[in-house]
Amino acid sequence: MRLLLTGFVLLLSACNSNDGLNENTRPAWLGSVSKTSVDGNSNDLLTAGLGKSGLALALPAYANPSQPTASELRRAAIYNNYRALVDISSSGGYGRLYGPNIDISGNDTLGEGKIAGEEYLAYRDDGSGKQNVTLMVQIPASFNKSKPCVITATSSGSRGVYGAIAAAGEWALKHGCAVAYADKGTGIGIHDLSSDTVNQIDGLRVSRSLNNGNFSADLSPSELADFNAQFPNRLASKHSHSQQNPEKDWGKNTLRAVEFAFWLLNEKYGSLQGDTRLADFANPASVTVIAASASNGGGAALAAAEQDSKGLIDGVAVSEPQAQPFSMGNLSIRQGTATMPSIGKPLIDYFTLANLYQPCAVQSARLSGANSASGSAVSPTLGSARCASLAAKGLVNGSTLEAQASDAYSRLIAAGWLPEGDALHASHYGLNATLGVALTYINAYGSFSVKDNICGYSYAFSNASGDITTPNSVSLAGIFGNGNGVPPTAGISIINNLSVGLAKADAFSISASTNTADYNIDGAICLRKLATGLNPQTGAVLTGNEKALADRVANGLKEVQLSAKLQGKPAIIVAGRSDTLIPVNHAARAYYALNQASEGSASKLRYIEVTNGQHFDSFLALSGFPTRFIPLHVYAGRALDAMWAHLTAGAALPDSQLIRTTPRSVATDNLNINALPSIASPVAAGDAIRFSDATLTIPQ
Repeated sequence: MRLLLTGFVLLLSACNSNDGLNENTRPAWLGSVSKTSVDGNSNDLLTAGLGKSGLALALPAYANPSQPTASELRRAAIYNNYRALVDISSSGGYGRLYGPNIDISGNDTLGEGKIAGEEYLAYRDDGSGKQNVTLMVQIPASFNKSKPCVITATSSGSRGVYGAIAAAGEWALKHGCAVAYADKGTGIGIHDLSSDTVNQIDGLRVSRSLNNGNFSADLSPSELADFNAQFPNRLASKHSHSQQNPEKDWGKNTLRAVEFAFWLLNEKYGSLQGDTRLADFANPASVTVIAASASNGGGAALAAAEQDSKGLIDGVAVSEPQAQPFSMGNLSIRQGTATMPSIGKPLIDYFTLANLYQPCAVQSARLSGANSASGSAVSPTLGSARCASLAAKGLVNGSTLEAQASDAYSRLIAAGWLPEGDALHASHYGLNATLGVALTYINAYGSFSVKDNICGYSYAFSNASGDITTPNSVSLAGIFGNGNGVPPTAGISIINNLSVGLAKADAFSISASTNTADYNIDGAICLRKLATGLNPQTGAVLTGNEKALADRVANGLKEVQLSAKLQGKPAIIVAGRSDTLIPVNHAARAYYALNQASEGSASKLRYIEVTNGQHFDSFLALSGFPTRFIPLHVYAGRALDAMWAHLTAGAALPDSQLIRTTPRSVATDNLNINALPSIASPVAAGDAIRFSDATLTIPQ
């Protein structure tokens, strides 16, 4: 239908242009736009001039680490964000199965893979000067005007605007499509409260007296002075402390990025009528638009498709989406013959539960060496102490460490995690993903200020003993290039202000209720209370101030939950069965089940679950992981291929299915493409994913 409508729409546009109805109007919410042209040699859109080889090597140092240039920060951001989402080792597939040198047919023909073109950067704001969502559009020199396309690449996690450059940007640029990026209003916004400095849109740091940058904490001068006097050397982070609950606008920001791209494409390719540029090139009927990305960016793409009232999006292809269904009603999910015990829980529910139990659970022999697989990421001493503290508070059963740890693990399984992800609990907790995300989202959903110090937590730099230090000016200067938006990051630690004796980095702190170093069980219990509105020790409903805080969090959560109604748009979700960060029972599987129940036969959503796939392909560099897991990135690209073929050539969408992969038997072996079966069509009966009678059934 899209191809048939194009000529009619262009004809109609030409008619309308006489009365000014088709003028290419700049969006009112768009700030000043900067443009960078890159030659595809010394600098480029995909690798910042580093090429396929440079991305696999050490990042070139800043000429002056205290004052990196905007160009150097951009190069660092592209380098670190690309590597954050893929396994960069040749044995794992980089440069052989995927990477800048691999063409759209899967062949090694693109050399260093550098891509020339233009890059446009701007803020989207509501007029307050406080939202400052970063939008970016890349238009490759290979942009195909006869088959125009736009791919969204909303950032994963809380990353900056380059956060999905590997997840969606690379695919788009290789196909000659424009890329519509957004940082979702999270991004790299770090306000150093002691020096009152902030990040600008290009990453450079300036005094807040010059401008608010992409984020500054909403504190009056007197409030800032009071806070610094009581809590010196602290920092505020945009996702945590913007007080705007940015997730509620992730779909809107993705759609605005598409509108930004349309406006730019019309400015570049639209016809002129006198001095007026017409919007007769890029419009919903003439441009193929795929909403794509991974993790939070994938959730943003689904939200955008749900909210798309202008028909901007034609299809969706996402991997491991962080998607929170508003209700599972009477739905159930079965894997093989087993009914899953918990499904469709909100992110803050399962993250605060993991934050409570993971450090204890990984001490159990039942996890088959999970801690050793990630390099003993969880301290056995602190993990054992967490078990003892949980037992003392009645939160686990057992009189021995193994009994307590085994019970903690059982509680994770009962809460919806799968045994296939056992090896990842230690890495997620020990590398600070679990606490970092739990704290960030409690703050965000409650719209809490940095001055609230929710659950006694704050952010600061710290030394090897966990003591707070003055902010590291070199780290802050480069944080746009190497930060991920969720502290701990780039040397910034999570601080327990309530540690016995003196505020300390959380892992070094002493819990007041136990007088023990146990990974701050007091903070973990507090976050759990705010997430659920219940006291985890008694099951009682919170009262007083605790209830008021939990109610704020609950209200914020309601703003971000999704309906799973995609308006009949074709969509493909890819998820790894072993995902332990965003468990499939709570996100991908649950969203698909709700969509099937809501849209029924009108649904064009397909669900592809991949065995041995997990959330962080970059973790495949950790000891023990190459022989457990495969790069899910490969399947994200295949999902985009399938959606592209459907939208542009009328190919049938693949049926929902389980794909059975084979990890390497030896970590140093080269991963073979045969270990990564293609998305099947037709699907073997034993691999088909089915929905019937309110039950989603996934093959074992």
